[in-house]
Amino acid sequence: MADRKVHDKAPAHPHRRHQGIGTKPPEVDNIKETITRIWSYMAAERTMFWVVIVTIIASSLLSLLGPYLLGVAVDRVIDDPRASELLQMLVLLGGVYVFHSLTLWLQNYWMIGIAQNTVFSLRNHLFSHLQQLPISFFQKHQFGELMSRLTNDIENVSRTLNTAVVQFTTSVITISGTIIMMLLLSPLLTLFTLTILPVMYFGMKWITKRTGRFFKDQQQHLGEMNGYVEETFSGHSIIKMFSQEKRVMEEFADKNEALRHSSYWAQTYSGFIPKLMNMLNNVSFAIIVGAGGLLALSGSISIGVIVTFTTYSRQFTRPLNDLANQYNMILSAVAGAERVFQIMDEAEEKADEGHAKAVESISGEIIFEGVHFAYEEDQETLDAINFRAMPGDTVALVGPTGAGKTTIISLISRFFEPDKGAIYVDGTNIKNISRESLRNQTGLVLQDATLFNKTIMDNLRYGRLDASDEEVVEAAKAAHAHAFIMELPKGYETVLDADGKGISHGQRQLLSIARAMLADPSLLILDEATSSIDTVTEMKINDALKKLMKGRTTFVIAHRLNTIRHADLILVLKEGAIIEKGTHRELLKEGGFYADLVRTQMNA
Repeated sequence: MADRKVHDKAPAHPHRRHQGIGTKPPEVDNIKETITRIWSYMAAERTMFWVVIVTIIASSLLSLLGPYLLGVAVDRVIDDPRASELLQMLVLLGGVYVFHSLTLWLQNYWMIGIAQNTVFSLRNHLFSHLQQLPISFFQKHQFGELMSRLTNDIENVSRTLNTAVVQFTTSVITISGTIIMMLLLSPLLTLFTLTILPVMYFGMKWITKRTGRFFKDQQQHLGEMNGYVEETFSGHSIIKMFSQEKRVMEEFADKNEALRHSSYWAQTYSGFIPKLMNMLNNVSFAIIVGAGGLLALSGSISIGVIVTFTTYSRQFTRPLNDLANQYNMILSAVAGAERVFQIMDEAEEKADEGHAKAVESISGEIIFEGVHFAYEEDQETLDAINFRAMPGDTVALVGPTGAGKTTIISLISRFFEPDKGAIYVDGTNIKNISRESLRNQTGLVLQDATLFNKTIMDNLRYGRLDASDEEVVEAAKAAHAHAFIMELPKGYETVLDADGKGISHGQRQLLSIARAMLADPSLLILDEATSSIDTVTEMKINDALKKLMKGRTTFVIAHRLNTIRHADLILVLKEGAIIEKGTHRELLKEGGFYADLVRTQMNA
């Protein structure tokens, strides 16, 4: 259909039925629940995931076998220093490390595929869910902040699945296996080696407690900054017009500083981890050499065991280091995943009533009976709206900003539901008509045309996907858009930039009108559709619109009152209530609010 985006004069408050995404940084209080939800997206990859786990176990066992064989080799060479014995052990060690490298390569290769497929499903689900959310959700959230969740946060999950899962699992298995092997070789030396664990535990606890909070703040501030950047880019002309560049730069600097601060401390505290691990690793090495030397002198252990222990000690502390780093990475990913799941937990647009039916066509009788509506409980936007539009009528909505004009249009399109009262379409309560069929019968042309980064042909066909090329061209001719389209380098195959940048505002409006004509709707909504078109073209467009409006019920949100002189019904709204209704001539005769508006515009 025509433009599907309704610009309500921004409700000051979000609709009470739809609780928005929290403004505070996401709390990672439900790590288990969030990881479980991520796991659910790996359903199709679970078999392969367990294969990866098997390769991780294999690589971990091989990494444990290497140091053990090295110690055995040392003892054998000391007892029997023959070249053949040394060569045999070197070949065996070489085979172990070759297979270890192979298992590492396989697990990384397979895990990348698992991660990408999982994130693919997650991203698809999020995008699909966004399409099902009510329009009120998008009216109260910055697009850039939502984009951050769709891109940055999901990419954060992707990076973690790619690397952290494998390394985390490897670290756990390696630590467990190392302790077992050390106990088998020498329980006493193992006890000396593990004296560093309490220091390591409390140090890691102190660090991770702080990094988790800063990583959450970092994700939150990144989303806010992205939202602000998107907002300033889309409104750059207004910023320049009012010379607000300095203020905008200052506000960006504040948001950038908040992101810098959280990122700085997140990275600083997480940077303590390798320093702590290196220090403890050196302490452990000193303990093994000292205690091991005394035990070797007493004949309790061999030199090979000491060599094995020194390797195991590094193999023990390195996974602990990795474990701490990956824990921070997982915390960051969980914070991002929670932000994604917050959107997924948003209630979708309320489903049609169970008895709602699709309608093939609408004759166009619209009745409002005592309709009340509010975005907040204590502030009604519409108060007892009553009117009747007959099939083929042109109904003009007039009033100051915030009077409720666009809200009425939103209710007709079922973007919102009335709190009280009822709306009837051809005698049927609008709740009993499916949203999809109702919207398919409604054409919408706004002041700001919404165009996509596609060809002109595709943009026009958006009004009716099954339209032939000939029908698209005919609609463009009727809207007087054909001439300028043919002057473009590739005519109808010209690819428009985002939002139609590259052609004039008036040309974008012509394309929007052509799209509505191609849709051939039963109900037509015009939001000052010719406001951006020069006078000569406006006369041609008005002629085309008269043909389009013939036999169709049309609602016109009017800003220039001279364009609605011939409307069948004019509704004058103020503070959410209809204060006057009638034809142009009748309202002038009454000499009320509408008459004052007309005189004001004529004298302007």
